Amino acid sequence: MEASQSHSSERMSTDLSELLKEATKEVHERAENTPFMRNFQKGQVSLQEFKLVTASLYFIYSALEEEIERNKNNPVYAPVYFPAELHRKAALEEDLKYFYGRNWREEIPCPEATRKYVERLHYVGKNEPELLVAHAYTRYLGDLSGGQVLKKIAQKALQLPSTGEGLAFFTFDGVSNATKFKQLYRSRMNALEMDLATKKRVMEEAKKAFLLNIQVFEALEELVSKGQENGHPVQPKAELLRTRNINKSHEHGPAAGKESERTKMRNTDTTPTTSLVRWIVALSFLAMTVAVGLFAM
Repeated sequence: MEASQSHSSERMSTDLSELLKEATKEVHERAENTPFMRNFQKGQVSLQEFKLVTASLYFIYSALEEEIERNKNNPVYAPVYFPAELHRKAALEEDLKYFYGRNWREEIPCPEATRKYVERLHYVGKNEPELLVAHAYTRYLGDLSGGQVLKKIAQKALQLPSTGEGLAFFTFDGVSNATKFKQLYRSRMNALEMDLATKKRVMEEAKKAFLLNIQVFEALEELVSKGQENGHPVQPKAELLRTRNINKSHEHGPAAGKESERTKMRNTDTTPTTSLVRWIVALSFLAMTVAVGLFAM
């Protein structure tokens, strides 16, 4: 009996999901105790900051999913390949089109910290694909764990439509039961054929992924505090968007009802930016910390 329990304990201690939980514990606690998390409950959020976060996430997920597709048949990733359930690029494109309009690709900024994250994802996918699961774990399970809660908070704070426009990122239509899916995902992670040395490298990469996420959102806070978005002042852009939509309404007549609604919400950006971007960072940190916490269940 004792031998059986010892064997079970030894097996559990080398499960990749358990190792990742332990490896990211410290950075998880750091995220939990940031001023961003303490400001989360204030429920203040600006559409401009939200748009900046969404833009950075688009670049991150585009790179991540490009590398996942590259390695979808590779044994080091194939067991956790769930594009229909998890992939976020298409959802982010939908959100960005809603927030920025048809020319969103020309509008969205990509700060240096986001570029570094993207570069790391491409490097891993091309040169060390066995580490790709660390990035998928960090992003997807965080988004899935906190998605519905964050969707409701963002919808209320930003006064977004109840029909879900601007919130596709938080919606996982391919996952009917998040708890069961996360159990499946963990079991697939644990089934990846890796020796202990490789698992340790994955653990280090997971910590790096957390830090890259933190650096991205800190860079966005700095970007907003300097009043810059894509090289232009952030705050006056609401006025620019208002002007653009006035011109569109003259061109297209009353048919642009949804565009008018979108413009109205863009122009509600009146709260001080520094505390607001912290609130947005809190959303992202919350998603990541919830994911790690759920591994303890």
